[in-house]
This record gives sequence, C-alpha cells and structure tokens, in this order.
Amino acid sequence: MSTAIATKPKSGGAPAKRGKITWPVVLLLIAGALVLVSAVEAYTGNYGLTSSGQVSAALSSAVPIAMAGLGGLWSERAGVVNIGLEGMMVAGTFCGAWAGYLVNPWVGLLAGMAGGALGGLLHALVTVTFGVDHIVSGVGINLLIPGICAYVNRIYYKDYVANGAGANQSPPADPLPEITVPGLSSWLESIESHHWFLVSDVAGILAGLVTNLSVVVVIAAVLLVVTYFLLWRTVFGLRLRSCGENPTASESLGVNVYKYKYYAVVASGAFAGLGGAYLSLVAAHFYKDGQTQGRGFIGLAAMIFGNWMPGGLAMGAGLFGFTDSLQLRDADNVHVLLLVIAIAMALLALWQLYRRKFTGAVISAVVAVGLGLWYALTDTVQRPLIVATPYVITLVVLALASQRLRMPKADGQIYRKGEGK
Repeated sequence: MSTAIATKPKSGGAPAKRGKITWPVVLLLIAGALVLVSAVEAYTGNYGLTSSGQVSAALSSAVPIAMAGLGGLWSERAGVVNIGLEGMMVAGTFCGAWAGYLVNPWVGLLAGMAGGALGGLLHALVTVTFGVDHIVSGVGINLLIPGICAYVNRIYYKDYVANGAGANQSPPADPLPEITVPGLSSWLESIESHHWFLVSDVAGILAGLVTNLSVVVVIAAVLLVVTYFLLWRTVFGLRLRSCGENPTASESLGVNVYKYKYYAVVASGAFAGLGGAYLSLVAAHFYKDGQTQGRGFIGLAAMIFGNWMPGGLAMGAGLFGFTDSLQLRDADNVHVLLLVIAIAMALLALWQLYRRKFTGAVISAVVAVGLGLWYALTDTVQRPLIVATPYVITLVVLALASQRLRMPKADGQIYRKGEGK
C-alpha cells in the first residue's frame, strides 16, 4: 500500500526545496483552526464541534486507529509492509472479548495483544523467512483471521446465549476503569456551558480529555511516547530502522536483520491487537463480526499521513478519529463543519494567490464556493454521507500529503539472509 505512493526523486540537478512544517507552524495552524471554529460556532449557535462530548468521542475513535498505525510504523520501519493489520485487529477483538469474559478485562487486553502478535508472527514467517510478497501475505491474513474468528464464533457462542451471546457476538465482558479528574472536570464543564468565545471551546476540549477517560487511552498515549524514545533514542531502535533503510549494509555491520524484522512485525501485530481489544472491551464490551470496519486500513493511512513518525501518526489518528466520531454525534455538527471547511478553503485560496500559485488558488476557490453553496442551500447532511466522511477524508488527506512523504528506502523489499556478507 505504502509503496504505491513513494515519491521518486527528480533525475539530475538539485532536488526542489519544500517548506518544512515545524512544530511551531503546526501549533499556529491548530490555534488558527480553533479560532475559526469558535467564530463559526458563535455565528451558527451550534457548539457541538468543540464540546466535551465530541472530544471524548473523537478520542475514543482515535485509539484503535492510532494503535493500528503504530503497528504499521513498527513493521514498515523495519522494512516489512503490513497491510494485514486489519486481520490482526480482528484477532485482537476476538481474543480480547473472549478472555475478558472468561477471566477479566485486563487479561482480555493482554489476550488481544497476544492474538494480534500471533498474526504478526505469521506475517513475519511468510514474508521474512519464506520471502513471500508482503502485499500477498497481508491480504491472505486479512482473509484468513476473520474467517477463523467467525467460524469459532458460531461453534462456541451458541452455548452462551443465556449469558448474553448472540448469533455472531460474544457475551459481554466487564468494563475497564475510567479516569475523571475530580474538581477540574466539573469546573471545565461549567466554563464550557457559558459558550464564551474561544474560552469555552478550549474548556470543552480540555474537559473531554479529563472526563471519563478510559485507562486504555492513557496506555495508548504512553505507547506512542515510548515508541519514539525506543526507535529514535536507543541502539535497538537504530538497528531496527537500519533494517528498513538498507538491510544489506546493516548485515555487513553485524546486525541480525531477520531477528529485528521479526521483533518489529510481531510488535506490529500486538499493537494492532490492542486496538482491536479496545473495540471489544471499551467501545462495545463484546466481540461482533465486522467490528473493526476497516480501521486497520485507516490506521495505515494515519501512519502514512504522519510520515512514518509517532508524532505525525498521533495527529493523523486524531484527525481520522474526529471524522469517524461525527457519525455518532448530532448530524448538525457535520453541517456546521461544511461552513468551517468552506472558509478554510477560501483562506487557502487567498494564501496560494499571494504565493502566485494560481492553479491551486482556483481549485481551492471552487471547492470553497461549492461547500459554501452546499451549506447555504441545505439544512442537514444525509446520514450515508456522514458515514462515508472518514473514508473521504482519508483519500483527500493522503492525496494532499503524499507530496511530502519519505518512506523507509527498503520498505516492502524482499531481503535474503547473507546478502551483506
């Protein structure tokens, strides 16, 4: 998947310079977006986009996407493309819900990671040891694991109908703990209720982060930070990433390439399994066929959007999680979002006009006018369009962001042991 969007360097001459997006620029863009949303909410009287409920729902939707993306990051940094994340997530949902019901939800989380790790081990065995094409192996895993889970589901769950199981779902497991910061949560919600310009919006966002926060969300955030330090600040990480950049040179320096690829792909499956276990233990408390709904693929998109870096991955997961959560909230929020995007595209058109990029300015202006007319001529957005929003956003964002991507050089390449000796 990721190999299809690799950008080829220009032949001859110096490469074209591109403006680098730094963290201060990112923070400035986020602040500007928040001011724009606040202004639109004040104009329309709809404060749903920055409400604590919306933020909490977006966070809940972002966690499985982030864990799938983190799995993809580990695997592809070691040079193994892993589009089997969707199947590994399914293994996590099934094993997590089953162990969560039989023992307790904490064991369910570990079982979900173990189920995903087994899928990763299978992918590593097929791609690293046997040298099968990574895409073929990933597709096979995406077909094999859901089929096995559905088969086992129909054999065993029928004996637990009296305990809440259904034709294609497990009995419910106990919930995991949630965290609410005493005092701070209620104080922020009281500020949010006043609808003060910008202040209440910031309070609503913060309230969503400190109210009824699942402990798995905290674990996911810690894993993102630990991944950065492990892969970019340790010798282990340097060796693992070298396998994804130039495995032949790594082997010539004494690195056991096979071992590091196995570590990365098994860890990749474990992270995807954790994302799946979150769906069946936190989001729904039970396993159900088709529960992942393509989040493994969206996680891969978040990883690519984040340029194979944990920080960018977190931002991508947040963006896709926000759009995914819109279908769970008031449809009027999506209608207001049309006006926000229309104004943002109009501002982008002016910026491109200032930089004399006339083609981009015209395209942005046309999109802005189209969305503005859509908002002005309608009162709501149809439910099927809301459901399709995260997938449309995925395609649009990847199309725009692919111009700045830099994937690991040996990502997806078949490597045979002994090439570096």
